[in-house]
Amino acid sequence: MRFQTPLQPAVLLRRYKRFLADIQLDDGREVTAHCANPGSMMGLAQPGMRIWVEPNDDPRKKLKYGWRLVDHGSGHFTGVDTSVPNRALKDALTVRAIPELAAYGTVLPEQKYGSNSRIDFLLREDGLPDAYVEVKSVTLSRTPGLAEFPDSVTARGRKHLEELEAMAQAGHRAVMLFLVQRTDCSAVTLAADIDPAYAAAFDAARAAGVEVLCIGCRITPEAIDLGAPIAFARERAAR
Repeated sequence: MRFQTPLQPAVLLRRYKRFLADIQLDDGREVTAHCANPGSMMGLAQPGMRIWVEPNDDPRKKLKYGWRLVDHGSGHFTGVDTSVPNRALKDALTVRAIPELAAYGTVLPEQKYGSNSRIDFLLREDGLPDAYVEVKSVTLSRTPGLAEFPDSVTARGRKHLEELEAMAQAGHRAVMLFLVQRTDCSAVTLAADIDPAYAAAFDAARAAGVEVLCIGCRITPEAIDLGAPIAFARERAAR
């Protein structure tokens, strides 16, 4: 998925009110950029970080820059836009590029199900059980090479796990898909110290038959594309 407009490097000055970030462009101008990430962004929003932003000339948008990447140096990046995973995965699911889900020809995004919930993708194919796929963007890393989810307490995420568990118990396929928007990680685990209730709900869902898929990303200032599968490790290494 290529960025619509070439990204520009900048320095983060501060992130505030969740969706706003003051930045300094390479030409010295200080502007406010939109931050398309409602999460805590733990480890990704320290002042002075090198970032990449996408300019726009849309008269309907008050902010003329959108924060897209954190640049860790040495060619490694983290994607901070939480809308990216579903857009990238919709394309991949449509062309059957994810082997574990390639049997499904119908891809329905944002479908109502469960108790007043929406599943990211409902997949259907004649002769197969429906597949309910919940997607989570993973950007936290506190141990080199290891990505973690979640980066804050998430009652909403716990509810999603409970809904997936119910689908699995009803005979459907239920899939938790972690998309790792970092290029410096080769495994995924749960941040159980941050949200023990989420970790407990995850274990219950998995025991009920919920599948876990982890996929990495190839990230550059030109594009974000799906990468190779990444290992899931329930028990995280000590830091």
